[in-house]
Amino acid sequence: MSEYLKLVATTLLFGGCLIAPAFPADIVLLPRNAGPEKNESYPGVTVLYDAIRDASGHRLRIIATHPDNGNHQARYPVIFVVGWLSCDTIEAPPGTRDGTQRMLQSMAQIPGFATVRLEKPGVGDSEGDCAKTDFATELAAYQRAFRHLEDYPFADPARIFLFGMSNGGGFAPLVAKGAPVKGYVVDGGWIKTWFEHMLEIERRRLVLSGHASSEINALMKSEERLYSAYLLNRSSPHDIFAAQPRLKLFWKGAEDQQYGRPIAYYQQLQDLDLMNTWSSVRVPVLALHGEYDWIMSRSDFELLVDLVNHNVPGAAELVELPHTGHTFEHYASLQDSFEGKQLPFDETVAQRVTRWLMSHRQ
Repeated sequence: MSEYLKLVATTLLFGGCLIAPAFPADIVLLPRNAGPEKNESYPGVTVLYDAIRDASGHRLRIIATHPDNGNHQARYPVIFVVGWLSCDTIEAPPGTRDGTQRMLQSMAQIPGFATVRLEKPGVGDSEGDCAKTDFATELAAYQRAFRHLEDYPFADPARIFLFGMSNGGGFAPLVAKGAPVKGYVVDGGWIKTWFEHMLEIERRRLVLSGHASSEINALMKSEERLYSAYLLNRSSPHDIFAAQPRLKLFWKGAEDQQYGRPIAYYQQLQDLDLMNTWSSVRVPVLALHGEYDWIMSRSDFELLVDLVNHNVPGAAELVELPHTGHTFEHYASLQDSFEGKQLPFDETVAQRVTRWLMSHRQ
């Protein structure tokens, strides 16, 4: 009996899905926090709730899917998901209406493909504390999960696609650490410096919040002072506000966090040189930008596509998704996107991604 069959034979069935150890020789069991009704299930697909340990010893949830056709010798192209910045789950439970989760469900059902997702520390079943996890730690966890693909007998190492969303759409090539990949699908990402990104998003936020045009540039000067001190000079928000109290008006939340992540997370993002990273990519890339994405700038992906096409003409393409927000949500307008007024998921967006992946699978 193969190691994989032994693994399946000794697996605990939980709500119709497999709860499996990560390594037959080094079992990593991680209980499910969600009830059986939250387990993903798709016709003709095996859903595997696996786990790995990060460098700190935390058990991190992996959700893997692969075709359930009875052929345990078959190897499939793999879509490895590189997620967003926030501490939101990568699970896609039955009945969800969220655009991002609907896209994850769609990918799990692409004929002949496997998928692998990592739940970051402190989210879902994973141990740890997402609010205290910096970027370097998060990236190292993704890299461990990527290396773990070699332990899956259903994964074809010559056909691995990285699917990056939001923050992951920028740093996805760092996950592979130079290992060969078949291609990239990236959505709503970034490639310039994080400082530039923050100035661009803050300008859009001020406009969409209703500030008069005559006010915007004056307000942006305060934003520039704040982010120069925070990201370029690496001062803590606490020290910045002590010296310049007015700048606190431009900050939301606690002084030791932003968007639910620690200050070090963003200062480490500022250290990245993603233009240099993407300048080494020589495989096909589908870069997606939502028409109503107010969070990330289309110009970042224009740069990304130019860099890849400079290496291999025609390898990368940029697609603007109509009526689409930051990560596959469907909206009637840019203002509705800013206010989070989602419409039902647009299946044509998932179909566009599926066609690209199917056309590059060989």
